[in-house]
Amino acid sequence: MDKNMYDVVIIGAGVIGAAVARYLSRYSLNCCVLEKHNDVGEETTNANSAIVHSGYDPLPGTKKAYFNVLGNKMMPSVCKELDVPFFKIGSLTVAFSDEDVETLNELLLRAKKNGVDAKIIDHDELLKMEPNLNPIAKKAIFCKDAGIISPFNLCVNLMENAMDNGVELKLNREVTSIDKDNGTFIINTKNGEKYLSKIVINAAGLYSDNIAKMVDADNFHVIPRKGEYFVLDHFNASWVKHTLFMCPTKVGKGVLISPTTSYNYIIGPTNEENSKEDTSTSADVLTSLKETAKKLIPNIPFDQNIRQFSGIRANSSSGDFIIEESEASPNFYNLGAIMSPGLASSVAIGEYVSNLIKNKLNLDVNEKFNPLIRKHFKLSNLTSDEYNDLIKHDPRYGHIICRCEKVTEGEIVDAIHRNCGATTVKGIKKRVRPGFGKCQGTFCEEEVIKILARELHKNLNEICYSDLGTEIMRYDVKGAKND
Repeated sequence: MDKNMYDVVIIGAGVIGAAVARYLSRYSLNCCVLEKHNDVGEETTNANSAIVHSGYDPLPGTKKAYFNVLGNKMMPSVCKELDVPFFKIGSLTVAFSDEDVETLNELLLRAKKNGVDAKIIDHDELLKMEPNLNPIAKKAIFCKDAGIISPFNLCVNLMENAMDNGVELKLNREVTSIDKDNGTFIINTKNGEKYLSKIVINAAGLYSDNIAKMVDADNFHVIPRKGEYFVLDHFNASWVKHTLFMCPTKVGKGVLISPTTSYNYIIGPTNEENSKEDTSTSADVLTSLKETAKKLIPNIPFDQNIRQFSGIRANSSSGDFIIEESEASPNFYNLGAIMSPGLASSVAIGEYVSNLIKNKLNLDVNEKFNPLIRKHFKLSNLTSDEYNDLIKHDPRYGHIICRCEKVTEGEIVDAIHRNCGATTVKGIKKRVRPGFGKCQGTFCEEEVIKILARELHKNLNEICYSDLGTEIMRYDVKGAKND
């Protein structure tokens, strides 16, 4: 058999592709994931609101509603299995006008149809729950099952678990064309390789419509929309306790203010039609975002802002997820336009699609499937005695590399040597957070580069920030050695 012949090839290693891979690994099959970037989760998964929505908002009967609600229910157990930070903090969708209150009443009916636990709370109770909220707020919908998550860790750990159970990951494999011969797909990549497969799953996110066109399955069109955000430092653990939403509009859920699993705060997003590649931020847009967010909380401490970023969402003209086998090309599955609440829906989509493939190929159960990944040692989760014992076992856990986020050399080395391990500065940043703090890597980035070079047996000038060609140290740097 051709070494590049697979039962299933998944195109795209964002959170959707990673979830499908993880759930497919429950079965006995040859499965491969092709990703055009130098790491997993580098596009929409890398830049979003990090919210596990409760499911009150999607229109009843849509794929969005079904997979959001199911994904929300699945997420706590999945995150426990995969050692992913997830906190069920609840959400408040706030009304500031009589018109907003009417919207809340409509959303409450929608929540009941979707099977979501939701209730409307009045002004006084709302201000008790969130004392810093704008006092002109009238009412809010409270959904206790909404949560916050680390999207980076979810994607990486889904893929790690898939690889632990036999799935192959091929990075830097941009798909350029797809042919079909005698029912077998021939997938051609930019580096000249060919991959043969019985089934192709198109989870290419923003580019899922481009991939679909390669097999004449172009029945949808991705409309990219950019959202810009502020990130505030972890200055006050009780400033905001729930995810705060404004009432949604036809173009989106609006601006939110929310804690994150790393105890920062996120503010955003904006919502503008955009190109698929432009992830820049705009001073004008961010200024407008500031003013909009002040409607939720008037006295936002923007002096605590440590970063701005933007992400592109893959909307579609249909307004719903595309999750279907192509009529034009059987055995080709499109998972496209997975916009918000795509993150919340990801694990439910992964399980659903894997079941479709299981029935299609009549797959046997993988008797060796292990749903758990090896636990991470995190300083914040250890008692002082546990931490001291860990240092005795491995002194690298006593060497702090990132003071802002309290990240040790031991954590960085562990992140490099796992399945789906980090090979770049950004890869380390996403997995264990050096560079995410107040100094944004000013003091720790050089140390991270040294550790990567040492552990990967590379020269310092071979270490990339993210994609190939983004080497940071292009020349010899005084004092920067591989020791």
